[in-house]
Amino acid sequence: MTETFVDRAGVRLFSRVDGVSDPAAPTVVFANSLGTDLSIWDGVVAALPAGLRIIRYDKRGHGRSDVPPAPYTMGALVSDAEAVCDYHAVRNCTFVGLSIGGMIAQGLAVKRLDMIRALVLSNTAAKIGSPAQWRDRTEAVRTGGVEALADATMERWFSRDFRAAGKHLPWRAHLAACPAEGYIGCAAAIAGTDFYTPTSGLRLPTLGIAGSEDGSTPPDLVRETVELIPGSRFELMRRVGHVPCIEDPVAYAALLTGFLKEIGHV
Repeated sequence: MTETFVDRAGVRLFSRVDGVSDPAAPTVVFANSLGTDLSIWDGVVAALPAGLRIIRYDKRGHGRSDVPPAPYTMGALVSDAEAVCDYHAVRNCTFVGLSIGGMIAQGLAVKRLDMIRALVLSNTAAKIGSPAQWRDRTEAVRTGGVEALADATMERWFSRDFRAAGKHLPWRAHLAACPAEGYIGCAAAIAGTDFYTPTSGLRLPTLGIAGSEDGSTPPDLVRETVELIPGSRFELMRRVGHVPCIEDPVAYAALLTGFLKEIGHV
């Protein structure tokens, strides 16, 4: 495992490489959701087969990355991902993006198809929510920090059983600790993004993953986006919400591994 800060236009982005270090090895890049850091993938990474080079990073405004002033644009977030991939000499990777990470995945595939041979679009969409919804959330965070959204977000993110067992509590604390400027910045990027047209032009192997209890990007929304890409495949994970890599990392890793084998990436 190696950890590195990548500079992109004066913003330091924290990245981590697990597994094989050789740039020639089959590579999987992960991009996480709003209000989280790269640790949401810990359980999945542990369950993936040997022989992969696994790259994760924290978006600007999140985790150990810098927190520049909001707002951010989706173009900046895509360029951040591009800079991380360029730093690590990524070519022909499978890029796994969850929620806003899935939007970044779509944008990067349109911009740099040489980097990406396959996509996993998890709990995401070409367009998420409305500008009014994001404006309301931004105003709440400016007034009361991300803590003001934490309880409602947990209901959208996790299944009832997961919450009833109290398993969501560490992730609630994690979300509440997210820098307000980082949350607001990325919320602005989501609010300003509609990828229906560019994503419909993509032609590469694509797996869509949705959670049956997802209150942020319901299964039908995920399926609608994935079906923009001809030949894509859609999988519904039962009894999990918006962050299935946390609720059921072993099942998530099994879906991902099956896809990697199907496309000859492992």
